[in-house]
Formats: sequence, C-alpha cells, structure tokens
Amino acid sequence: MRLNKENLLLYAVTDRRWLKEGETLVTRTEEAIDGGVTFVQLREKDLDEENFEREGRELKELCRKRGVPFVINDNVELAAKLDADGVHVGQSDMEALDVRKIIGEDKILGVSAQTVEQAVTAEKHGADYLGVGAVFPTGSKDDAAEVSYDTLKAICAAVKIPVIAIGGITEDNVAELSKSGICGIAVISALYAKEDIKSAARKLRKNTEAAVK
Repeated sequence: MRLNKENLLLYAVTDRRWLKEGETLVTRTEEAIDGGVTFVQLREKDLDEENFEREGRELKELCRKRGVPFVINDNVELAAKLDADGVHVGQSDMEALDVRKIIGEDKILGVSAQTVEQAVTAEKHGADYLGVGAVFPTGSKDDAAEVSYDTLKAICAAVKIPVIAIGGITEDNVAELSKSGICGIAVISALYAKEDIKSAARKLRKNTEAAVK
C-alpha cells in the first residue's frame, strides 16, 4: 500500500489494557475506524508470539477490508510474515536502514524520533514517516521523553517526509499543535480508554483536521 499524507491524520496505536470482558482489539478497532481513524498500528509488548500473530492476521484483514494502512510495532519479522503494510520502529529497535532491507521498498516504514538529528537520519535511511513525541505527558509509554513544541516544529521543517505527533494527545489539547507542521496525530488512550471509541475518534478527527490545516 502506498502511503499518502492523508492516511496519517488520525493514527490509532492499539492497547489491549482497556479491553473489557467480551471485547476484542478487532471489534474496538473497527469502531475506531467507523469514527474516522485513518491508520492502525498493532502494538503488543507482553503478548506471546502465537497470539500476537493471530491478532495481527485479524487486524490486517479488517484494515484491508476498510482500506486503512496497517503496520506492526517493532516486530519486523512478524510484519514481513503477515505481509502487513509495514512496520514502525523506535530509536532503541532495529536501525531503519536494516529494517528497509528486510521489508523491501514497497512497504511502509515509520520511525520514532525525538530530535532533529534522529529525524534527518531516519529520513535518509528510508523512513516514510516519523512519529515524534511525547508532545505531552503520557502514561501509555513508560520510557517516553517529552518533546517541546519548538523541537516538533524544527523536526517538521527539517524533513520532507510526513510527521505525526504522539504522546498524551487528547481532543482538548490537539489544537496546541497547530502550525507545527504535523500532518496528523497518533493516539492510544485517547481512543482505547474511551467507553465510546467511535465518538472519541470522530471528535479527535474533527479537532485534528482543524489543527493541521
């Protein structure tokens, strides 16, 4: 799947910690897509490989059906095995250049960055987009260092590839990212922690569209 900047407007990063009895990641993600999510990343830190793979297959099928790009966080081998649309890696994971060699030129490669230097290197090494954050304090990632608005803006100005902001973003504070140069946001708890995920996605999308104009 080719990556368009528009695909990155509202990027959902999955989190099973908020699933209630009878709910699955697939049903919750479908509701999020119904509400306006434009991109899905499967992120699992504690799931065994067998269930990770099964979940990946189910989510890939859903996203293909709905025309939404689907990538896997960190697990490059699984992304290749499942023929996912791509993979997203952090600074402490496999180097972007090595990831690109494994997944090929036709897959989407996202890379996390916290500095202009990291961003420029990631672009040079084949990244298709950057995830920059945490732009606000967040409880979803224990190791997330905060990135200032000025740094976010400098990163957007330094690269030609699309940049999305991540970390602590809500429907109420996304407006603070206006004029930074981002083309979208990635959220975890702002979707998956919500009772009505479809409505949460709808509000987030509306406010993000206003912020990235």
